[in-house]
Amino acid sequence: MLTTQKLTLKEFLDLPEHDHNYELVEGQAIPKMAPKRFHSRLTGAVYKLLTQWVQDRGEIGIEWAIVLKRRGQDWVPVPDLLYISYDRLPLDRFEDEACPVAPELAIEIISPSQSFGDLSEKATDYLQAGVSRVWLIDTQAKSITIFYPDAAPQTKRGEDSLKDELLPNLKLTVIQVFKQAGITG
Repeated sequence: MLTTQKLTLKEFLDLPEHDHNYELVEGQAIPKMAPKRFHSRLTGAVYKLLTQWVQDRGEIGIEWAIVLKRRGQDWVPVPDLLYISYDRLPLDRFEDEACPVAPELAIEIISPSQSFGDLSEKATDYLQAGVSRVWLIDTQAKSITIFYPDAAPQTKRGEDSLKDELLPNLKLTVIQVFKQAGITG
């Protein structure tokens, strides 16, 4: 559903639901990549692991659109997963809508047809829009690169911990994520 005319945020959010997700980028509805097996497995694994951790802190969303600004324009990315605390989005605001505020964490899983560079640029856009952390999960390198708003990205592998003051008491390693997804070797 590529459009030639620029859509407003309201027009984009009012589009009928389709078989696949779209992101609003520079006024255009851009289709999101169709996930493949490893991508799907990692999405499920990370969701399960983070849901065990989150308890009463907030919620984990799968492919939940976020209303943000990018380069002064409305931007509605659809991360593979996100974590938003109840401090940022109180539980009593329970509406079926795009996430109206920047979450603490956006997670993108690199698909075979995507490049690390492209998603690194998207990670920077997330941070500039107010997202506190971005994880880029690379299925080929079996790594997770964490992007911070005030420090250089860090790539974690194997037994490296994903511990972060933003995610209190999270006890998780990169190898746990890939083992949970059944992607080892």
